[in-house]
Amino acid sequence: MIEALPDAPTRRPDIEDDFADGPRPDLWVAHYLPHWTTPDRSAARFETADDGVLLRIDADQPDWRPEDAPLRVSNLQTGVHSGRLGSSDGTHRHRPDGLAVRTVTPTQLLWAPSSGRVDIAVSASRDGGCMLAAWLVGTEHERADAAGEICVFEIDAEAIGSHRSVARSGVKAHSDPRLDTDMAEVPLPFDASRPHTWTVIWGGGETVIGCEGIVVRRVPQAPDYPLFLLIDLFEVAAPAGSYPKTASVHHVRGWNGP
Repeated sequence: MIEALPDAPTRRPDIEDDFADGPRPDLWVAHYLPHWTTPDRSAARFETADDGVLLRIDADQPDWRPEDAPLRVSNLQTGVHSGRLGSSDGTHRHRPDGLAVRTVTPTQLLWAPSSGRVDIAVSASRDGGCMLAAWLVGTEHERADAAGEICVFEIDAEAIGSHRSVARSGVKAHSDPRLDTDMAEVPLPFDASRPHTWTVIWGGGETVIGCEGIVVRRVPQAPDYPLFLLIDLFEVAAPAGSYPKTASVHHVRGWNGP
């Protein structure tokens, strides 16, 4: 049974960006988890386009960390946090083999709601080896187990077809013992490399994820602590093909909850 998403709030969004002048510097940090690596490796490659911002993977772009190769990424996120150099204190300790702070990033909570709604309009990449994703991740600036993630979507280039695509969506527990990882593949009846809008509404113990106005996941749990929004283009395979590899972020709107 098809379930329609609730309408967006009638009040003005708490954040909004159409990227007409590039990513807003008061809203976005143009680095991917910069505390776990070095600035030359975390820096996003992007350019402003007529319909938003074009995230790029360039031929000369370094891997996010040498030990993770091949893994290149251009990311926008709504804040940063880390502890002291060499510590394991930082946002999104997502790797089981351990991470240590290599670049100290003083805490910036540019947008970090504990509940709310986000609408994200994107066009995914068809370039080989790429993935476009959007996540809300625990900031961990107050406590290390406030580490859960809402995976709004992950779209692999290889999962995009002319009339049907597949995304992954749900909740990941990471280091939060109060959450259970609940991820699922979501069929999309369209070419995800064309503009489309994702929505997540979370709070009160529930996460609702939708695409193009239709609910695609309803998960009976939700992080209840500050979350950063991350939107990123990855190349997760060995370099191949032509560059730059690209994906578009057209528009983002967010409302603090409840």
